[in-house]
Amino acid sequence: MKRYLFLIYGVISYVIFFGTILYAIGFIGNIVVPKSLDGPAQLPLWQALLINAGLLGVFAVQHSGMARAGFKRWWTKIIPEPIERSTYVLISSVLMIALFWLWQPLGGEVWTVENPTAKTVIWGFFAVGWAMLFASTFLINHFDLFGLRQVWLAFQKKPYTDLKFDVPMLYRMVRHPLYLGFLIAFWATPTMTITHLVFAIACTGYILVGIYFEEKDLVKRFGQSYIEYKKKVPMLLPVRFGKKKPSKGKGLEAA
Repeated sequence: MKRYLFLIYGVISYVIFFGTILYAIGFIGNIVVPKSLDGPAQLPLWQALLINAGLLGVFAVQHSGMARAGFKRWWTKIIPEPIERSTYVLISSVLMIALFWLWQPLGGEVWTVENPTAKTVIWGFFAVGWAMLFASTFLINHFDLFGLRQVWLAFQKKPYTDLKFDVPMLYRMVRHPLYLGFLIAFWATPTMTITHLVFAIACTGYILVGIYFEEKDLVKRFGQSYIEYKKKVPMLLPVRFGKKKPSKGKGLEAA
């Protein structure tokens, strides 16, 4: 009975996540969704900044903290190991939904691109960023990353096996194509409002800090293999500066 409940829980968590990430595309791009990133200011600047900083801070602490190996060891003493990842995904999704709901636009405009061709190119980059993000998850193991593999193995009464260190396609260009996709999507906008700029700067800072801690975990997990990978492949920008191309294998996003 328990394995059926785990599977249902994992599927529900994934569906909530998938709906949340689709809403995030509309939220950041100001496309279709009822409430998006930008809009006229509703509160004094200091209040709006405080609320937004709190929302981003809570998400950052949860999203990065719960992904750390030390927290997982403690956390799995409380919740069953097969649903640890699904729980992480579910809590992250709930906090993202809260961010969408409570987010406070700041008003103001930094730049606007009027040229139709330039606008099309920028929207193209926005789409490429999200496409890169999704593609990166499937290159490593989309279903493991979001908890479905774990609950499916438990349902089949099979033990969980860690993913092997490997470097497919995009991971031979940069170590973190998933995060690069996020950064492109965050910054590619024909109209950069003050709200969007604050959001993009804050998320960029979080990603850089998150990568630092994530790579420490990956070095502990994969040892010399990941150290050599770091030497050969740049972190976010596909500029090698004489670095050698890595041999085949799989890059992993710990978070």
